[in-house]
Amino acid sequence: MVGMHPIEIYHRWIDELWNGTVDRDGLTDVASSLVTSDFVGHWPGREVRGPAELAAVIAETKAMFDEVTFTLDVQPFAGDDHVAARWVGAGVRDGETTRFTGNDILRLDGERFAEYWVGTVEQ
Repeated sequence: MVGMHPIEIYHRWIDELWNGTVDRDGLTDVASSLVTSDFVGHWPGREVRGPAELAAVIAETKAMFDEVTFTLDVQPFAGDDHVAARWVGAGVRDGETTRFTGNDILRLDGERFAEYWVGTVEQ
């Protein structure tokens, strides 16, 4: 995947990681292809380090819902070594649909994300 534009990498982040497999090993494989080995993710009140911990957090998120999908609300934009976007998540839990929004900022190191900041709010 030599020469991928940062926005293409972000689309993989959403499509393959957040909307992709629920299998933990599969998530780890995808995360390993998208983030650096020293990746740091900053969630409110929580830091996540490395592809395996990232995959675990995504698996936890997916396990909270019977179904969950993420769609882009504001298309990603990139500058220098950062990508930002806004998304909407929708998940079914106990027969009820829950919606939540989030803003992503990711810092690239080459063609992988090295750092991630997210803010999310349930609607």
